[in-house]
Amino acid sequence: MARTKIMGILNVTPDSFSDGGQYDTVENAIKRAEAMISEGVDIIDIGGISTRPGFKEISIEEEMNRVVPVVKALSRLDVVLSVDTYRSEIAEAVMQLGVEIINDQWAGSYDERILDIVAKYDGEIVLMHNGDGNRNIPVMEEMLLYLLKQANKAEMKGISKDKIWIDPGIGFAKTREEEREVMSRLDELVATDYPVLLATSRKRFIKEMIGEEKPPTERDEATAATTAYGIMKGVKAVRVHNVQLNARISQGMDYLKENEDERHNISEWS
Repeated sequence: MARTKIMGILNVTPDSFSDGGQYDTVENAIKRAEAMISEGVDIIDIGGISTRPGFKEISIEEEMNRVVPVVKALSRLDVVLSVDTYRSEIAEAVMQLGVEIINDQWAGSYDERILDIVAKYDGEIVLMHNGDGNRNIPVMEEMLLYLLKQANKAEMKGISKDKIWIDPGIGFAKTREEEREVMSRLDELVATDYPVLLATSRKRFIKEMIGEEKPPTERDEATAATTAYGIMKGVKAVRVHNVQLNARISQGMDYLKENEDERHNISEWS
């Protein structure tokens, strides 16, 4: 059984909701990346634009200045690199430097050329559900239609299905009630046969889940609960701030699932 992948968040921004300004220098980014590697990270996801509520758009030049030096510095490390961007110019610049995954919060709908870039470099892409929050059909129906449409576009561009990830977009364009429904129905995304990435770490959904006014850095245990739940539902990767805690949870859940699968196999042949 394939092990659940841990994607560690590395925000090189001054204004991200949880860790803004902590890793916005190359030196600090390297230290954090090395720490995540020691904690068991599989993928480091570098983000140069904050998407917190009320964030301000930045120029392509500014995003490039934040992300590219960090990618150059981390490319010497033995870890898979991802970049969180929806701009094809950024995607091409970082994939030239060896980045393997583009994590697009707009699933290729903001800048469709990003799909061409990922195909050109034989990379992987994460397609996240997003929108304006206004819908006249149920959230799961809209999500499946949107993600499958964008995944089909990605395949038509030449990206193989096993390199197309889908992300339900917890924290984006959904009410808390809709997010609870999406979480309860993650298996429907898994059933599409595209690998699913779950990204709940420290978000408002977690804040509401624990019902306490805690700062984002104190939401890690509840985040780990969603990691365990997601793995139980069949997700293939989780995107998190606290790598060590979630890696340990993942290791335990993977072990239990593997033993359960073995027990079922024995039962079938007995």
